Amino acid sequence: MDDKVPVGLARLWRLPTESRLGRPAELDVEQVVRAAVELADRDGLAGVTLAKVAKELGYTTMSLYRHVGSKEELLVLMGDAATGPAPDVPAGPAQWRAGLRQWAYGIRARHARHTWLPHVPISGPPSGPNAVSWMDACLRALRGTGLDWGQKVGIMTLLSGYVRSSSQLSLDMAEGRRGSGLEQPQVEQAYGRALAGLVDAERFPEAAALFASGLFEAPPPSDPELADFEFGLDVILDGVAAAIRAAEHVGS
Repeated sequence: MDDKVPVGLARLWRLPTESRLGRPAELDVEQVVRAAVELADRDGLAGVTLAKVAKELGYTTMSLYRHVGSKEELLVLMGDAATGPAPDVPAGPAQWRAGLRQWAYGIRARHARHTWLPHVPISGPPSGPNAVSWMDACLRALRGTGLDWGQKVGIMTLLSGYVRSSSQLSLDMAEGRRGSGLEQPQVEQAYGRALAGLVDAERFPEAAALFASGLFEAPPPSDPELADFEFGLDVILDGVAAAIRAAEHVGS
């Protein structure tokens, strides 16, 4: 291994971190990460500890430290593995919107498959091979738009943050409804009715007008969470379109 590559980063990219001499290890990083991801899928992120992963694999906790340095490093390895490689999105100035839309929906789908994923702490910029593949896909979608690198990275950060927070909100709200037997539209309807009787129009005129508007009584879309996600995504993409137009004006 190149001495300039930190051990944690080398493990993330599956580079050899020690001599190949001697008896081959019976356990490797791939097995550890796979077991940890399966454990998180089953028991949630809070259910993942080095001790539990070791037990799943039939090893001692100490034996895992040869392959993963800490719980924090394990979370980074898990996050990159669960994110998976990016899809091949449309690219180029005529297809940037379709490309970014597919990119955003792709991340949302990974969150739906691994519901613990949007809650993994962010310890730094994308550094694993799968995370970098998503970075590359986003940058490809914006290729030829006239935006500079800083603008492209800013758009990627904004869009990925939106998808992450949207997924977190959906999952947290679903957790909050657990046991109530209510769907989100029913929760919102009850909320609107309760607040309509509490919010004073003189003190909170706009909020009172909202609760009196009938919005919370209107028939919900077939998939309210998807409709909310789509609306927010379109607002962001409209902003990207404005930035692209401005860049074209500067370049003309």
